[in-house]
Amino acid sequence: MEKPVIKEIIVVEGRDDTRRLKEAVICETIETNGSAINQRTLDEIEVALNTRGAIIFTDPDFPGHKIRNTIIERFPNIKEAFLPKHKALGHNSVGVEHAHPEDIRSALENCRTSQQIEEELFTIQDMQYLKLSGNSAAKERREYLTERLNIGYANATQLRKKLNRYSISPERVAEILNELEVNN
Repeated sequence: MEKPVIKEIIVVEGRDDTRRLKEAVICETIETNGSAINQRTLDEIEVALNTRGAIIFTDPDFPGHKIRNTIIERFPNIKEAFLPKHKALGHNSVGVEHAHPEDIRSALENCRTSQQIEEELFTIQDMQYLKLSGNSAAKERREYLTERLNIGYANATQLRKKLNRYSISPERVAEILNELEVNN
């Protein structure tokens, strides 16, 4: 199989992530070298965004989320690729460097871009009505939904923000949750 070429520059945490990405796709990366992302790295990401575009692809763990949030705060329209935690498990650690090449390709094919929120599509009440919060099955429902939407696992508050930020339609969410109910 021929490796796909990724036009955008992919922002990863370290060289092991870069190595694994290059096994899956043809790409260039910017390495943040940990969660204490410095100004030089942010400047490099800005250049990438203004020339070729950029995709954040950090580990599905706390430091990865911290890096992602730091970058999104500065560049709200950057593309994001997500890998479910269970597809990034290694020997006592979680990270992009442990993912299978096909999972990496899938994550990159399903990138998301934040939208300026003009209207809130999902309210706190919607989250409760959809049993995504305040319900004994809420965590399982959020795990299923976030994996199907390829937006990274989130607690109820963060999920509501992501659904609104990515302008995911209530119909799409209902469709996916119906699939879950049919399969259970």
